[in-house]
Amino acid sequence: MKYAKLLVLAAATAISIASCRDKNTDRPLPVLGERDIAANGDTIYPVIPDFSFVNQDSQTVNNATFAGKAYVVDFFFIHCPTICPKVKASGLRIYEKFRNDDRLLMLSHSIDVKNDTVAALRHHAEKLGIDSRKWHLVTGDHDAIYAIADDYFSVAKEDPGSPGGFDHSGRIILVDKNRHVRSFCDGTSPESVDKFMADIEKLLKEN
Repeated sequence: MKYAKLLVLAAATAISIASCRDKNTDRPLPVLGERDIAANGDTIYPVIPDFSFVNQDSQTVNNATFAGKAYVVDFFFIHCPTICPKVKASGLRIYEKFRNDDRLLMLSHSIDVKNDTVAALRHHAEKLGIDSRKWHLVTGDHDAIYAIADDYFSVAKEDPGSPGGFDHSGRIILVDKNRHVRSFCDGTSPESVDKFMADIEKLLKEN
């Protein structure tokens, strides 16, 4: 039920975003997710909570790593037999387009904490040819990784009946410097990724 609620919310938001794009392409990207109203009338937007993981260089990656920067997020596992290669190919497109833009970083969470060790992530990063200062592949506490997927409106769970033993989303998510989710795309769809990269450019112009 929790995952279904997130997916419904994300789908509804996608429709809203598409409508906004049609009406006014200059309008800032919305902050996604449910929001509250404070006693003084201010809007309280959902934020990504504090986290701490370890990347392919054995370095701690936490909220401070992304202070003052936007970042792109996804969930994967190295030996994924289904969507991960397509999503990583899309990630590489984003990486290449923004690799020299210091305002944007990338973060990929492995959901296979047993097999995707730091050494395995380092080898995977070398195969991808990525700079670890730009793109962090992280592992860490099992429950912490699975819990934070909900905050990104993504899906990550163990499922023996799914290929590779995991059920996960191919979604790629954009987070702003204030920890707000601002956009997402289907990482298996080149057209969706094209629109997502346009959203990244729009967000970076806000900073």
